Amino acid sequence: MTPRPHTGLGRVLDDLGATLLELVHGHPDRARAIGGVTIHDPLDDAPPPPNALVLGVGLGSSEDIADLLRAAGGQTAVGLVVRAPVPVSEEVLAAVDESGVALLGLTRGASWAQLAAMLRALLAEDDIGGLGPETLGGMPSGDLFALANAVGALLDAPVTIEDRGSRVLAFSGRQDEADTGRVETILGRQVPEKYARVLVERGVFHDLYSTDQPVYIEPVTESSLPRVAVAVRAGDEVLGSIWAAVREPLGTDRATALVDAARLVALHMLRIRAGADVERRLRTDLLGTALEGGPGARDALDRLGLAGRPVVVLAMATTHPGGTTATEAALATERQRLGDALSMHLSALHPRCATALIGDVTYGLVPSTADGDDRALSVAADFLDRVGDRTRAVIAVSPVAVDTTDLPPARANADRVLRVLRAGGARRTACLSDVHVEALVLELRDLAAAQRDRPTGAIAKLIAYDEQHTANLVETLSAWLDAFGDVIAASAAVHVHPNTFRYRLRRLAEIGDLDLTDTEARFAAMLQLRVLSSVPRRAR
Repeated sequence: MTPRPHTGLGRVLDDLGATLLELVHGHPDRARAIGGVTIHDPLDDAPPPPNALVLGVGLGSSEDIADLLRAAGGQTAVGLVVRAPVPVSEEVLAAVDESGVALLGLTRGASWAQLAAMLRALLAEDDIGGLGPETLGGMPSGDLFALANAVGALLDAPVTIEDRGSRVLAFSGRQDEADTGRVETILGRQVPEKYARVLVERGVFHDLYSTDQPVYIEPVTESSLPRVAVAVRAGDEVLGSIWAAVREPLGTDRATALVDAARLVALHMLRIRAGADVERRLRTDLLGTALEGGPGARDALDRLGLAGRPVVVLAMATTHPGGTTATEAALATERQRLGDALSMHLSALHPRCATALIGDVTYGLVPSTADGDDRALSVAADFLDRVGDRTRAVIAVSPVAVDTTDLPPARANADRVLRVLRAGGARRTACLSDVHVEALVLELRDLAAAQRDRPTGAIAKLIAYDEQHTANLVETLSAWLDAFGDVIAASAAVHVHPNTFRYRLRRLAEIGDLDLTDTEARFAAMLQLRVLSSVPRRAR
């Protein structure tokens, strides 16, 4: 069998048409591969990727649709999707013909999130270049939509392929020939709770997973069709199931064909699972090679689809309070979950964003403009807002890297910022200009620790006095320096009367032989208080 072409608008209509999408006007160019999926935002002037499929969320008037069609045509978009029913005016038709952008309608009841997820699944086949086409059983490897259509043709019935949780992984054409329950299942990508509950009460799933033969299921409601389902297995593990909406039990030949199809679907589902692991490792290797620079960086960027583009490096890590009881395995799982979520979030912005978990840090390469670090900060903040507070995570943003030689310093820059963010504080996102001083202080602490530096001069004398007399002179000096010499504010910070605070200031100046009017002396004292690890913690 000839492998299917790269995902173009024609294929999207073949796989999702009739159920989710309808072609309103235009001629889908089957030779042009879709370069990505972008959501139209009138407040964001960032250009979409080339050959994008634009989701026109919220567009309703003919004027708005026509204006966006013309703008999308100038940006080489392949299609525009708006919510059905689509107002087909002469202005809209003329805009389609003028721009060359096909106009599609999204079925009422289907969610934009569902459509975006389906499109991501279809576009994921060619996500990393350099891999040749594979087939399993004569079908493109991992292409569950092609399999569903093939099984549907064998059974002469509309078919869905579902996982163990009754979530729809793929479906065949002709779903309009089934009943309302199947339509609800397709639109929601999940068997509706009211139907699933009936199936559980009837013991259907118990029967289904107890045999490798097809199971005939009586209609759930008076208006629905019967079903024939078979479990998809890999050895003793149940991976999912195939469901066909039929009008009568299958004959022997078709039942045998369904059993054979289940074995083939199992191979493809295992290939998808293994492929996800292989792709994750490959992406990690390519991203690591790119971030290290050197002779292999350009080829790695090319395979990631980022060659010749300025990029911003994102570095994300989780932070956990002291004394956490989470196991290392749980932390690793959480890092992977967050990394996958970040990958999905970034892919909505640009199809060639690349992310990978390297060590305990998730790095991302985001295509950008020359001043794109501000936009990257906004993207990072939006992601963390969506994740919420259940997991504490922070994201550092590097300056824009124009070519491969800029990538290693960009990563080092992001790592410096990330270290500051992981040390604590209110910030969850930052670039180096936001935390430059804090980064320098941390690096000075490293240097002091490496050289085994200890407090000297006035600070050493004050520490010794405090330890001998149980006094608070170091704390007093630290509070006074932090308050820029404002005695009232400093005394309030340490909860003593201003007169008591002034007395302590005079004592520490005498004991430490410290001239508080000398700017160099004040700076030296502040630097030691901030940097040296043996200074009492309460003084920082």
